[in-house]
Amino acid sequence: MTAGDTVEAARIFLPMAALAGWTFAVMLLVPYARFKAAFRGRVTAADFRYGESPSVPADVRLPNRNLVSLLEVPVLFYVACLTLYATTSVDTGALYLAWLYVALRMGHSLVHLTYNNVFHRLGVYAASNLVLLTVWIRLALALADRA
Repeated sequence: MTAGDTVEAARIFLPMAALAGWTFAVMLLVPYARFKAAFRGRVTAADFRYGESPSVPADVRLPNRNLVSLLEVPVLFYVACLTLYATTSVDTGALYLAWLYVALRMGHSLVHLTYNNVFHRLGVYAASNLVLLTVWIRLALALADRA
């Protein structure tokens, strides 16, 4: 791999950084929602002693649930991107799919954290998973081609 190829391949880290940044932004919503609810007397510290008790209102639980979602399946995205880079398999298609995945995950969060229509959220979530599956299939084919 040439120096130019390495720089081009390193572009795969940009969508990874974008999704990580989005995850940190959502992470900030968790204490915001909790403290806001606590100041209004809707929750107490005891409601969070073992996670979130059933007495925590749904709107206060929502940012945490979205954060958890951003820490589950996206792990496969990060692994795929790192593997693409390590195996010099980054191409324009991989970059396009990586950015599409990030956009869909952000869209999922925006639906979830705003009007929260379950069918819209499911559609965006399913689309993101299909994109991620495509990334993995392309990666597997690239690796099989080298074997």
